[in-house]
Amino acid sequence: MAHERLRTFNTRDTYPEQKLDNDLAQAVITRGGRTVWLRGQCPQDLDTAKNIESHDPAEQTHKVMQNIRQLLEEAGGEMHHLVKLVVYITDVRHREAVYRTMGEYIKGVHPVCTGLVVQALARPEWLVEIDGTAVIPDE
Repeated sequence: MAHERLRTFNTRDTYPEQKLDNDLAQAVITRGGRTVWLRGQCPQDLDTAKNIESHDPAEQTHKVMQNIRQLLEEAGGEMHHLVKLVVYITDVRHREAVYRTMGEYIKGVHPVCTGLVVQALARPEWLVEIDGTAVIPDE
């Protein structure tokens, strides 16, 4: 593993009342490498900027995480290079669906993560936006 992850945990232990399964860490230490700062990703196509049709928080999160994966791959990295995620949701009731879906993409990764409930995102149909930071190790 290129990065040192301190105090790894799973949200099923931290939030037992919620049906979550996210591998996270309290801190991540990186050494060298190239830092990739991702713009907040929304449920839209990266090439066309067209929104997906769904207003389901899980489906929107799938598209957001697919965009994150695609951008990291285009930068020469992989999901396990993620060190930080910031999750913005417009309704706290969507938290479980968003985090459950996000967890499918970060299994075994253990980034640090901050979650915020916001009044709105740039477009009213967006329910979730996620930005991230990754460090791709030097060869």
